Amino acid sequence: MAVWLLRRIGQIIPTLLILSVLIFALQQLMPGDPALILAGEERGDPQVLAQIRAELFLDRPLPEQYVRWLWRALQGDLGFSWRIREPVAVLILQKLPVTLQLGGMAFVIACCIGVPLGVLSAVYKGRWPDVLVNAVALAGISTPNFWLGIMLILLVSVNLGWLPPSGYVPLFEDPWQSLKTTIMPAFVLGNAISAVLMRHTRAAMLNALSQDYVRTARAKGLGERVVVLKHALRNALVPVVTLGAIELGRLLAGAVLTEQIFTIPGFGKLIVDAVFNRDYPVVQGVVMVVAVITVLLALLADVIYLLVNPRLRHA
Repeated sequence: MAVWLLRRIGQIIPTLLILSVLIFALQQLMPGDPALILAGEERGDPQVLAQIRAELFLDRPLPEQYVRWLWRALQGDLGFSWRIREPVAVLILQKLPVTLQLGGMAFVIACCIGVPLGVLSAVYKGRWPDVLVNAVALAGISTPNFWLGIMLILLVSVNLGWLPPSGYVPLFEDPWQSLKTTIMPAFVLGNAISAVLMRHTRAAMLNALSQDYVRTARAKGLGERVVVLKHALRNALVPVVTLGAIELGRLLAGAVLTEQIFTIPGFGKLIVDAVFNRDYPVVQGVVMVVAVITVLLALLADVIYLLVNPRLRHA
């Protein structure tokens, strides 16, 4: 187990290194000169522009800029925001709990919808519940987040007045109001993921229900509910759990548009504002943190799968 874990970590390091190169390189393709933006009314003064570029090391070769940025990032220093002059790490720590709360709620909603529907679809394979569930899953995958978010705001907030249309209240400040401001965006985020979980749960359940141990359980006279929930579902959830860890990373990365629609002050608003203001350090820091979290969640998925399936330890 330890050798396998060390080998996987050894594979992650070059992956993160390649991601850091891509993040830094793609950042340079953004149009505009940050020095012109930061100079403000003095943007016509060449001396001011030269001084800003020197302070931000923008006058150095790109490889040197990358090495400097990577070395500081490895020490936990992601630089300073060029726009508001605050450490990027502090900004990320302020916004990360918001996105984690939203992503966690979305993941719970996705599991509560996707897993039961997947089991129902597998148990009633080929019958009308199976057809209905598959149609719902297809609709969930096909529905764009921005459209679903706008429709929910119009229906639930504007027409019915049940929930606030936008804004955010911290969880520890007012738990009930925080739930009211995040339940709609969490549902929008969890919608597509629930469809993916449903399809994988259905496939895993169909495979489990065709195994010999299920036939044996039925031959012993056990009830169908016990056979499905205790024997088949327990084994079918193994790949679903590992998939869930990966999908949680996708939720964090895909929250940008949803946070913009509902005015949630998480990673989405932070990175969009940074892009519009050419605030390179913030963009690089946020994308790098999301990439690290996603890679670590993928590692966690592998570890979970290994723990529940010990036969793979010798593969």
